[in-house]
Amino acid sequence: MASSTPLSPTPRSTVKRGRQRAQTDRATLHGILDSCLICHLATVRDGVPIALPTGYGRDGDTLYLHGSTGAASLRDATGDIPISVTVTRVDGIVYARSSFHHSMNYASAVIIGAATPVTDPDTKLRALQVLTEHLAPGSWAATRPPTRKELAQTAVLALSLDEASVKLRSGPPGDDDDDIGVHGDWAGVLPLRQVWGTPEPCPLLPTDVPVPDRVAHRSPLVPRSRPVAHLY
Repeated sequence: MASSTPLSPTPRSTVKRGRQRAQTDRATLHGILDSCLICHLATVRDGVPIALPTGYGRDGDTLYLHGSTGAASLRDATGDIPISVTVTRVDGIVYARSSFHHSMNYASAVIIGAATPVTDPDTKLRALQVLTEHLAPGSWAATRPPTRKELAQTAVLALSLDEASVKLRSGPPGDDDDDIGVHGDWAGVLPLRQVWGTPEPCPLLPTDVPVPDRVAHRSPLVPRSRPVAHLY
């Protein structure tokens, strides 16, 4: 079960700029992670910071990352230096009366900590189920499970959500009072939403195989966190 306890930011996970946009509700963190598909995994390799897009899945207050056992980024992530994982969802473009106040409505999360390799076979299989269901809900039960060889070729890392920060912006532009009513150009928000397109079957698939409901009627990617007040 997901924890309902609030976030307790540490000095390195405390939002310092735009503090009014910081959130400490753990449910909001979960909602951001559940409404996105890709995170960026930041590690240090030979003294150089590197951030790479990575697939993930959340199980309660644990974030699972995966990739090939040959991936340098995952090997880097299990060293002595903590890693950082970021997820960002853009909800709209904010058009203001001045170029200075143009902005984005967004939700972002940063998780910091030490990643742990998942080696227990049952836990690893559970983690891969979580990852698969996050990417393609309903697919774990509908497809062939991983073979022993495939499991050996796959690395899985577990990262606790204990140390995390959340930042949101919502609502209309935060224009200066002097600009309101003076500049006549349009101001407001152009929402941005992700929608699924028409399923495209594999060319090797027989023509009489129907598209399953889990694909044809997949729910849109929407945040599952509680709504928040406008944060300019």
